This record gives sequence, structure tokens and C-alpha cells, in this order.
Amino acid sequence: MTVKMYTLSTCGHCRAAKQFMGEHAVSHEFTDVDLLAGDARKATLDEVRKYNPGCSFPTILVGDKVIIGFNEKALREALGL
Repeated sequence: MTVKMYTLSTCGHCRAAKQFMGEHAVSHEFTDVDLLAGDARKATLDEVRKYNPGCSFPTILVGDKVIIGFNEKALREALGL
């Protein structure tokens, strides 16, 4: 199962989501959108809006599920923890 997170480097909820993934040894990749620049940032924000039109962070993709914000219950369900 692929887990991808769109995060901000300064966001407390994003840090909590990253910590949760680490504590549960969940293989994931994340992109700190605020650290991108120019076309890379624009393209990534366009991608986030496809899943989360409000473009809030973190936006977490677990397989085909989209979890907006750090929602531990939803993450546990989606990951089967």
C-alpha cells in the first residue's frame, strides 16, 4: 500500500502525522510543500487540490483513501493498525 503525505515543514499537525508514521513503522513518502519553489511548488499544489480542494495540510493518501488533517482514528483504519 502506498502512503503519500503532502505536508508543511512548519505545521504541528503535519509533524504529528510524520511522527505517527515513524512510531508505527509505516513506509511513506512526504513532500514539504512550503520548501518547494517555482514550478515544482505550483505543480504540487495543483496535485494536492485534486485530492483536497481546500488545499489544507496535511493531506494524506493511503492507497485510494484521502485523509485531510491528522486524524489518528482514520489513519489507523486506513492502515489496518
